Amino acid sequence: MEWLTDMAARRADLTPTRTAFIDHESGATLTFRQVNDRANALARALEAQTGETGARVAVLCHNRPDFFVLLFAAQKAGLVLVPLNWRQPPAELAPIIAESGARVLISDRQTAETAKALAQRCDLQRLSFEPGEGCDCLDDLAAAHSSAPLGDGRIPADRPWYLLFTSGTTGLPKAVIQTASMAWANAVNYVQATDLVSSDRAVNYLPLFHTAGINLFTLPLFLFGGTSTVLRKFDEDAVLDLIDRGDVSAFFAVPAIYQALALNGRFASTDFSHVRSLGCGGAPISANLLETYLRRGVTVCNGMGMTETGPTVFLMDPANAARKIGSVGKAQILSEIRLMDAEERVVEGAGEGELQIRGANVTPGYFGNEIATHAAFTNDGWLKTGDVGRRDEDGYWYIVDRLKDMYISGGENVYPAEVERVLVSHEAIQEAVVTGVPDMRWGEVGAAFLILRQGAELDLASLDRWCRDRLAAYKVPKSFRILEEMPRTAAGKVQKHVLRSTFLQSQTRQDIDQNAEGQRA
Repeated sequence: MEWLTDMAARRADLTPTRTAFIDHESGATLTFRQVNDRANALARALEAQTGETGARVAVLCHNRPDFFVLLFAAQKAGLVLVPLNWRQPPAELAPIIAESGARVLISDRQTAETAKALAQRCDLQRLSFEPGEGCDCLDDLAAAHSSAPLGDGRIPADRPWYLLFTSGTTGLPKAVIQTASMAWANAVNYVQATDLVSSDRAVNYLPLFHTAGINLFTLPLFLFGGTSTVLRKFDEDAVLDLIDRGDVSAFFAVPAIYQALALNGRFASTDFSHVRSLGCGGAPISANLLETYLRRGVTVCNGMGMTETGPTVFLMDPANAARKIGSVGKAQILSEIRLMDAEERVVEGAGEGELQIRGANVTPGYFGNEIATHAAFTNDGWLKTGDVGRRDEDGYWYIVDRLKDMYISGGENVYPAEVERVLVSHEAIQEAVVTGVPDMRWGEVGAAFLILRQGAELDLASLDRWCRDRLAAYKVPKSFRILEEMPRTAAGKVQKHVLRSTFLQSQTRQDIDQNAEGQRA
């Protein structure tokens, strides 16, 4: 496809008076017509501010309906939106601004101080969603412009629309280009997998600087005419309130959110009967947690995708979710999948190899980074995910592990995800993360980091013996550490590089202390 229709304009034409967004904080609503009219006026205002098609506009804000107005305004004006992580300080945001080339920064009241410091540091023009922040307010700028349609209503399908920076589990985020065609393909993939309809209601709370906050599944629901209640950020009591009142019929969360809801004292009494679709992604979800929901009569459908894939690729169907626990389901309708073995041969039928993806939902690349873009794709145009996948005899898919997370202990390959699955089957363990660390004898060994279930106690010496009954000796972690919480990205992914770095630092400190003790002796 070379062109797509103006998304907000077409939706407003189809269902002008239906509610698109509800602001949970204020109770204010926006109809589809209001979203489109405001986006038209804002697009004209931003055109006047930036002066060029393709200019990058950074946004630093908590979740709010007006973010989506801004998103559609950028599409209409041919601008590239750059959502920023409000958890990061100016020192971490400045390189992202530099990489994107943004010259305008839009913020809200909650992020005003960070925005002021960042604007001064990077010489940015600053705008605000609200008045009284010492800079121009978007509503005031838009009010000076017409809300009449822009252009001919056609949007270039593959023109960069917004940039999403990878979550940085390696410490090196890249700007993933998102396009209108990716958004449409993701919407089709998610909607046909979950049977979303215009009468569906959802809650938006995942951060908007992450693909899940935009695409799982607020943007697809908007395109199909449904209603989203927008929370500023995740609040488990507010989410449970909405579910219990029947104000949520379709839901998506990362595993950390499902865990938080399950641990809430209200979980057992919350009425989930109105929620007919529950999706999960962003990180692996344990069998224990899936079974916790199944015992409540709630089926959570596991899935898998990437920022680079729009993100939806796989999603489990409810009919087989209990039978295929651990599976991410099947590839959805606009995604092609293949498995490639270590000798770069395509794996046919049931088997294991690197997942590679092709389709309209796949990014054209990384903004301003041709080297990374070239490295991410095969010569024949498939995205290399870096994930080891397995397809079973029924055509269902499983994510074995990240290729980079595999370590070699005494000449044997060890996949941490396999060890983690065994650990979380222990009655005392809520979550387990395993990473390879250097070892003088074996080259690498496993270091396990654990979070215990509420009220549980665990003898780590006995855990070693317990593991040896269930795993080959070379797979059993050499060390176990109990944590209160895991270091996570905004998407809920555990930052293994942080755990590994902390482990190595503590080992170095321990060696220094032991040497000092020996010298004193």
